[in-house]
Amino acid sequence: MAESTSSKKPAGNDPATDRTVDQVIRLDSEREQRRANAVIDNDELEAPVALAPAALEAPAREPQPQQAPAALAPPAPAKPKRSLKRPVLFALLPVALAVGGYYYVTGGQVMTTDNAYIQAQSLGVSTDVSGTVQEIDVHENQAVKKGDVLFRLRLASFETALAAAQAQLGTVRNQVLTLQASYRQSLAQIEQAQADIPYYEAAFQRQQDLLKTSTASKASFDSAQHDLVAARQKVDVAKAQAQATLAQLGGDANQPVEKNPFYLQAQSGVDDAQRNLADSVVKAPFDGVVTNVDALQVGKYLPASQPAFSLVSSTDLWIEAEPKETELTYVRPGQTATISVDTYPGAVWHGTVASISPASSSSFSLLPAQNTTGNWVKVVQRIPMRVTVDDTKGRPPLRGGMSVVVDVETGHARGLPDFVTNLIDRFGQKS
Repeated sequence: MAESTSSKKPAGNDPATDRTVDQVIRLDSEREQRRANAVIDNDELEAPVALAPAALEAPAREPQPQQAPAALAPPAPAKPKRSLKRPVLFALLPVALAVGGYYYVTGGQVMTTDNAYIQAQSLGVSTDVSGTVQEIDVHENQAVKKGDVLFRLRLASFETALAAAQAQLGTVRNQVLTLQASYRQSLAQIEQAQADIPYYEAAFQRQQDLLKTSTASKASFDSAQHDLVAARQKVDVAKAQAQATLAQLGGDANQPVEKNPFYLQAQSGVDDAQRNLADSVVKAPFDGVVTNVDALQVGKYLPASQPAFSLVSSTDLWIEAEPKETELTYVRPGQTATISVDTYPGAVWHGTVASISPASSSSFSLLPAQNTTGNWVKVVQRIPMRVTVDDTKGRPPLRGGMSVVVDVETGHARGLPDFVTNLIDRFGQKS
């Protein structure tokens, strides 16, 4: 017993045991720090790990004999919170399907095409008369109004032609007045000749009676007979002259000079010369913008009907669209349309479907497609459609050739798919 008692040594005096206890405490502290850092990174709170009682109380207790440290039990994982994202998505799915189905069934009323461009009335400005350009009153890309002077031709030749036509008109007027006077003269000659006939008849009758009694000579009788025949012929000649003059007067001797055919013919010459003089001053036939003005120069001889430059209308505008044939199922003339121009984002114009072409664009080509050939391939055709622009006042200016997007309100909804409609009809027939 004495030996066993004396062989025992106090624990506090063993340096190896003290080092082991310090290492256990340090390891526990490092584990606690790592767990705290993991909790902060995952935004989750974990319960603190309790240190082993033996390890915490090791400094206060009497040192034990050296032994291996007990293994620490792993901490229990924290229970994650349940997310509401999945239930919410499952709840919104049928709502989204219902809303999408509603818009699909009630949609499809608008036919949209971007194969559309603005077209404007254009004119090659020309004149009916030939002449030398004397003055140009416009410049390139100038906006003009209807009636504004564009250019002028030299007026000298046209004024001379007008003066000659007016002189000819005066000559014809005098001729008509002369014919009227000749007709009245012929009527007077007829009356005079008719007044002489009774005298020559009485002289002829007297010579005839004297010849029967052999009182007068045969020569006297023949002279009286000749005078009577000549008097009657004068009446016929005067009547023929009167008829000829009356025919030149148009059958009515009392007709005004201004209605005589000769006078009207001369008046047409004056009017033609006056028109030529007016056409020498070329004016704008409608509101628009002139272009290619530099092609015309002062002093250039411009033949009749040759365009001098172009005038593009700023008011007579329309949309030339070519939608696919499959898009025109429910499009009709008179339907309203909304027009968006690429040049002006956000601006909207309103229009009306004016007309739809009776044939596709390829039908009017120089070499139309021959569908009877062996290499024929079916291609969706495009049908020209014209849309008028109804509200241009107070809007940005539209120019020919601009790209637009046309939305036509057809008023025809897409409806249920065919297979759904067929199923409903089939169930209706069974019931």
